Amino acid sequence: MILKPLKILSLFIIVTFWVQLCKAQEIKSIGVPYVQNYAKSVYMAGNQNWSVAKGKDAVMYFGNAQGLLTYDGKYWEQYQMPNKQIVRAVAADDQGRIYTGGFGEFGYWAYKNRRLTYTSLTILVPKKYIPKDEIWKIYVDGGKVIFQSFSSIYIHENNKIRVVTGPSAYLFMHQIGKRFYIEVLGKGLFELVSGKLVPLKNTGTVQPSGILSVLPYKNGSLLIGTSKNGLYVYNGENYTPFSTAANNFLSTYQLNNGVRILDKYYAYGTILNGLIIIDENGAIIQRINKSSGLQNNTVLSMYADDAQNLWIGLDNGIDRIELNAPLYFYFDKTGQFGTVYSSLIYQGNIYLGTNQGLFYSAWTPGNSSSFDFKLIPNSQGQVWELSEIDGQLICGHNEGTFSIEGNRLIPISAIQGAWTTKKLHSKPEYLIQGSYTGLVVFKKDAAGAWRFLHRISGFGEPSRYVEQDVKGDIWVSHAYKGLYKLSLSEDLKKVTSVKNYTEKNGLPSDYNINISTVENRLIFSTAKGFMLYDDISDRFTPYTTLNAALAGFATSNKIIPAGPRKYWFINNGKMGLVTLGDAGKISIDSNRFSVLDGRMVQYYENISRISKDIYLVSVDDGFVIYDATNAPDKHSLKLPSVLIRQIEDVTDTYRLISEIGNSGSKIEIPYARNNIRISYTLPWYRQTKIQFQYFLEGYSKQWSDWSPASQKDFTNLSQGNYVFKVRAKINEEAVGKETEFSFRVLPPFYASAWAILLYIILAAILLITGKLLYERKLRKDKQAITSRMQDEKEEFIKKEAEATEKQIVKLQTERLQAELAGKNRELANSAMSLVYKNELLQKLSQEMLKLKDSNGKLLGEDQLRKIQKVIDEGMNDERDWNLFESSFNEAHESFFKKLKANHPDLVPNDLKLCAYLHMNMSSKEMASLLNISLRGVEIRRYRLRKKLDVPHDKNLVEFLMEL
Repeated sequence: MILKPLKILSLFIIVTFWVQLCKAQEIKSIGVPYVQNYAKSVYMAGNQNWSVAKGKDAVMYFGNAQGLLTYDGKYWEQYQMPNKQIVRAVAADDQGRIYTGGFGEFGYWAYKNRRLTYTSLTILVPKKYIPKDEIWKIYVDGGKVIFQSFSSIYIHENNKIRVVTGPSAYLFMHQIGKRFYIEVLGKGLFELVSGKLVPLKNTGTVQPSGILSVLPYKNGSLLIGTSKNGLYVYNGENYTPFSTAANNFLSTYQLNNGVRILDKYYAYGTILNGLIIIDENGAIIQRINKSSGLQNNTVLSMYADDAQNLWIGLDNGIDRIELNAPLYFYFDKTGQFGTVYSSLIYQGNIYLGTNQGLFYSAWTPGNSSSFDFKLIPNSQGQVWELSEIDGQLICGHNEGTFSIEGNRLIPISAIQGAWTTKKLHSKPEYLIQGSYTGLVVFKKDAAGAWRFLHRISGFGEPSRYVEQDVKGDIWVSHAYKGLYKLSLSEDLKKVTSVKNYTEKNGLPSDYNINISTVENRLIFSTAKGFMLYDDISDRFTPYTTLNAALAGFATSNKIIPAGPRKYWFINNGKMGLVTLGDAGKISIDSNRFSVLDGRMVQYYENISRISKDIYLVSVDDGFVIYDATNAPDKHSLKLPSVLIRQIEDVTDTYRLISEIGNSGSKIEIPYARNNIRISYTLPWYRQTKIQFQYFLEGYSKQWSDWSPASQKDFTNLSQGNYVFKVRAKINEEAVGKETEFSFRVLPPFYASAWAILLYIILAAILLITGKLLYERKLRKDKQAITSRMQDEKEEFIKKEAEATEKQIVKLQTERLQAELAGKNRELANSAMSLVYKNELLQKLSQEMLKLKDSNGKLLGEDQLRKIQKVIDEGMNDERDWNLFESSFNEAHESFFKKLKANHPDLVPNDLKLCAYLHMNMSSKEMASLLNISLRGVEIRRYRLRKKLDVPHDKNLVEFLMEL
């Protein structure tokens, strides 16, 4: 099949990318990667750090002897467990939860109400399995979290916990992808499958024990690390000892933990001697211990993050190792060779020129992690310079100039203070040297070796920097007397002319003027930037173009060649690699070297080029190897988001408002507390210069200047909504995304909604009051005008009104009395009509009994009963009573209401009796109305008296008439 051109191009790009990526993913054996120490005095917590994890927000979490420890690249915070337990295990999930475990306790931390808060999960554990020992391991597998102690495995899923116990105690659990392995003591290695332990197959005789590390290895096999017996390879069938130098090291110094890094290396921590990094073949790539940078030799925990940082939890402190870093270090921790002024690699040896003499050690490219430096005999004293010129190593010494062969020092010149030695461009068979007392000339002998020729007469000033210009003149820099331009005789024996350049010639000062050659052109460095010499005007002028392009490096005191169109610019201890591109384009790479700031000997900085991409940098107490092939492209850096951390009220006393500004919910700040401090950080842990830029929407008009400051105070904020925006950059060009934090300053009480409502109410009251007062004034004025007439009129009206009122009252009274009398008459008539009707019916009933038929016989009972029934119905007709009751209520409207209210137990017959008594009827009349006998009336009156609770000395009729 023939690939189309586009597919071929795509394939080429992919292959090229992976080749470059694989090339970068290398750990070299040249010195030691950079180790950042975080001492107990820095993080202010316990000595021991038992576990390490990285959270969703790129914050680092540590299981510390005093609780949970967090680090975001700038700020350390400590959080204690419920009973101040040691945190032995820590893990993070992709939801932002941080799981921790300690003695008899495990759970998770999450932000609640803008505070990192702990929630225990032990309440979900069945009672018989409540943990009573340490939780040593925690692993997150999707929605499942596994907690492991030496006695049990607790699996948390769907807010439930199930417990897995084994045939005996456990050691440690290990996770490889989705698979989990654990050693059951005395039984071997098991795998946790669907909540059950399944032993791993073993057809061999070797059964490793004390397994402290299980890591993925070649072809799906496992690399198993034990505490005292080193490493084994498990291929799914049996265990095989991994017989390498690393195995011996780990057996001797007691392996404690391991982690896979960069997909092809393994880091193993030990109890007794720090850690080692090995490749897949077991070759030791790095040995890192206390003598080479660690704070402590006991490694309790390790974690490799996705930014190629190896975090080390130690028995005392925390360290971070920059894997795949371009800088490798060798420091003289014991003070063996003193301060390094110059360093060079020559014929298989590395040479260090120090203030104590010249030291050397064997140099093996690609495997130089350990050195054995020795002093070259008779080299004691100050070494100023080491330089390789035409294949010969020249040493500039306080005692003179020497040639170096292996470990031998061969004298060339006895003139003291050989500061700098360089070839003459005009006569390359000669060397010129600047010394304490002027200039010296060297020339090759017949064998091609450099030999002292003579001193140059006519100039005896100290010559720290010496350069030759294109015309052949020699420029010499004096520390306190400016510059000298010397013209030499043809035979180089004497100075024919000397001219001193000072402030009078355009230099900003006579002090510390240094000379360098850049692209065959002399450049003069001053405190106010680089300058050029104009031979026509014989003056110095600022090199404006270069100064503008170099920015902070425009005041560099030294320039060192670094290769074709590349130069090291050193500005008071800070170094940057400057590349001169086409069309005048200049790029500066400096931030990756910020870790070396201030570590080189000032004014004697030395950087030598070992090969095309490897440089040797002299520092105060050793040297540093810079491997440009391992340097990440600054344009490919992907920065994490800036984290907005604490929000504090700084109005009068410091008060924490929130521990996290990126919570998503808007914070409301009272107007009386409108002075706040916002702290932010970039969780970027590799050594580099980080700068921030912020903008407060609603307050600022533009973005702030870039600054390393990681917090900002805002004072006297007015009411309203604000959005704080912040972004970060490293390497001057890699700028991350913006992070936003919204908050609101509440209005003061006098501008709140309640206050506005109060103002409206008060305004309404004032308007109404004003209106009333105005109307009152009008009335008073009107009254004042017509007061006399009004008084007379009012007096007349008053008299008329009184008379009229009396007449009206009299008439109303008479009318009411007449109406009442009429109603009483009507009521009496009605009652008497009822009495008459009943009496008549009673007489008819009596006469009916006397009626006889035509035969003279009394009528039959059946006939009489029918008639009697009609009579009884007439006598008990409720319509009569209803009519009477209606008339009675009109005359005495409140009588029944009062009676029922005071005596709710009265029955209708009681109410009838009360009404008849109120009308002062006789017993006979009442008997007729009630259709009962007189005796019955007396009985009812007696019962009614009891119900009404009438006193014995009170007449019942009077009692009822008083109601």
